[in-house]
Amino acid sequence: MTTAAPTADRLEIAELFARLARLLDEGRHEEVPTVYHRDITVRSPRGELYGLDAVTAHLERNRVEGERTQHVHGDVLLRVDGDVAEATANQVVYFYREGEPPHRTSGLRVTCATVRTPAGWRIRDMRIALAWTHER
Repeated sequence: MTTAAPTADRLEIAELFARLARLLDEGRHEEVPTVYHRDITVRSPRGELYGLDAVTAHLERNRVEGERTQHVHGDVLLRVDGDVAEATANQVVYFYREGEPPHRTSGLRVTCATVRTPAGWRIRDMRIALAWTHER
């Protein structure tokens, strides 16, 4: 990392994870195109999704009434190569009801391929691996 451009790219990609967490936690499903590429593929223990419409429908369908989440990303590692980048992060997700402690917590490992678009960096491919879950 010897120039300012890669540093700016790294900051923008790291911010992508923060925007993803807000989108998920606050149910901002209309913001899916600001985080994911139009040709997004998401692979998780729940299956595979292809495209923005499928991701949005999945998020809306799996929202549990009265349940909130808090997604926290850490240990974000990036490898930027021009207009593409690989990113990995640890993610902890807290599931709770307003004013109550979490009733479930999960640890995940997220691996993403991101691409630079005219609108900024977007996640094109995401793999989510469940590391652990704790129920209370």
